[in-house]
Amino acid sequence: MQQLAEAVTTRVAMVTGATGAIGKAIARQIAARPGFEVVLACRDEARADQAVREIVRATGNSRVRFELVDVSRRSSVEALAARWHGPIHVLVNNAAVTPRRRQETPEGVELQFATNVLGYFWMVQALAESLKGAAPARVVNVASYWAGGLDLTDLQFTRRPYDNNQAYRQSKQADRMLTVAFAGHLRSSGVTVNACHPGDVRSALSGNLGFGGSQTPDEGARTPMWLATEPTGGEVTGRYFEHLKEVPCPYGADQAAVERLYRTCARL
Repeated sequence: MQQLAEAVTTRVAMVTGATGAIGKAIARQIAARPGFEVVLACRDEARADQAVREIVRATGNSRVRFELVDVSRRSSVEALAARWHGPIHVLVNNAAVTPRRRQETPEGVELQFATNVLGYFWMVQALAESLKGAAPARVVNVASYWAGGLDLTDLQFTRRPYDNNQAYRQSKQADRMLTVAFAGHLRSSGVTVNACHPGDVRSALSGNLGFGGSQTPDEGARTPMWLATEPTGGEVTGRYFEHLKEVPCPYGADQAAVERLYRTCARL
């Protein structure tokens, strides 16, 4: 009877990029909350296994495990969805890269756009039925205040000279726009979708952009974790947050651009 009660009350949270500084802190903070099973969605098995061990040791929560997935590749995301059985109550899209030179995935997609934007898109799209089946459920897209400059005619820097800072800002603007798009598509299904700036944390990602970072990973994880676990994240949808507060997002207000970006991502 106790096992049945635990199965009914347990909420499953999946965090992408959970071996990085912010992602691991988000996963650990959620795991420390009562009633959560946490799944680390990672591409490196050795680092994922180590992260699971660290989180279990730090929280005492044995319901922490990992799934291998490369969110920059649609086939990998679809393979994860195909083998997934059961609900997902919380999806935190956090995985991101900031390569200093332009790189492409084996499918020929610019790597930063594939990971930071299409990875979010594909994860929500592929796992939508698991989220709907777990409703009320929620998606948290880790974006950034460092956003802007999106060029819908050159999303992959095939025409413009590649600059990783510019590509990152563009990708975070796109994440905030896709948040609004998915909020609209999932509104009637009991799934909320919100975005946030996580905090300025010293990490490999910020180092590639030339930023030192002034906050600890736990400080940076605070707003994503709050949206993932506290009532606000389940009460509103299509919003953008910084430091636990909603902030108006001009990018999400341009509905024509939002729909155009959504349609472009759907074709890739």
